[in-house]
Amino acid sequence: MELYEAMRTTFAAREFTEDPLPDATLFTILDRARFAPSGGNRQGWRVIVVRDRRTRAALAELTAPAAKRYAAQQQARENPWNPIDPTSVDAATIERTPAPARLLEPLARAAVVVVVCVDLKVVAATDQLLPRVGVVSGASVYPFAWNILLAARHEGFGGTITTLAIAQEPKVQDLLGIPRHVAVGAVMPLGRPVKQLTSLRRKAVAEFTMQERWGGPPLTPPAP
Repeated sequence: MELYEAMRTTFAAREFTEDPLPDATLFTILDRARFAPSGGNRQGWRVIVVRDRRTRAALAELTAPAAKRYAAQQQARENPWNPIDPTSVDAATIERTPAPARLLEPLARAAVVVVVCVDLKVVAATDQLLPRVGVVSGASVYPFAWNILLAARHEGFGGTITTLAIAQEPKVQDLLGIPRHVAVGAVMPLGRPVKQLTSLRRKAVAEFTMQERWGGPPLTPPAP
């Protein structure tokens, strides 16, 4: 598949057919994804391939608490889980909010779930001393996760990067035997999408670019 076509048509797939994703194809996907960049080329990602139904059900159960908060904050017209604005939604409201099925069912219905981890002993988290949530270490794992989705698209499969279960990371680590110094970066259901989307809606370049400094003029297409 032509690169730009893959980039423009790789979407967050959450609905899958009953088609299997064979080990040989999954190996090919991961074999291509491994060429992603990482800090110092340390390649600190680790992958756990989960096919067992009971384990996947447990992952869905661990996803539910964060999914409840996500839904409750959406109903309150907040940006869910953002680390800047305190939520106005209390714990009782979150608890009685149903976890949306669309956030849980992919873990059970996908052909396979891939848990992508990163060894924190080998990442350069240069923002670790800043008074905000750390994001820099993600640069050593999320390019790899995105490469998985691009390679899956090339092979006729799809998936999505989910992170809600990570709110319960110690329990996910216990479930899968992950050492404490290894962070869970993504829980990715993969399978053959029920429908392949080809017209994705995204902001125009001018809506998110600024030249020279924050608030500067947007980058616009050159004149014909």
